[in-house]
Amino acid sequence: MSEISKIEQFVIDKVRELRLKAGISQVNLSIEIGLSSKFVGNVESSKTPDKYNLNHLNKIAGILNCSIKDFFPDQPLQR
Repeated sequence: MSEISKIEQFVIDKVRELRLKAGISQVNLSIEIGLSSKFVGNVESSKTPDKYNLNHLNKIAGILNCSIKDFFPDQPLQR
């Protein structure tokens, strides 16, 4: 398994932070975006290669009532 990039980890952490703030479980968010009930848990785990794509992030932004931009840093991350 390849190592996750800094930007991928940033996005995963940001989604987790906003998901927890909204009081939504991993299972409920997975179901609301139309995927397997384990998908969000797999993304948030370092043991699986699952990641969010732009379509996932767009749906999640709608569910969390935020902008898709809220998942990304204001400035590019250093390598």
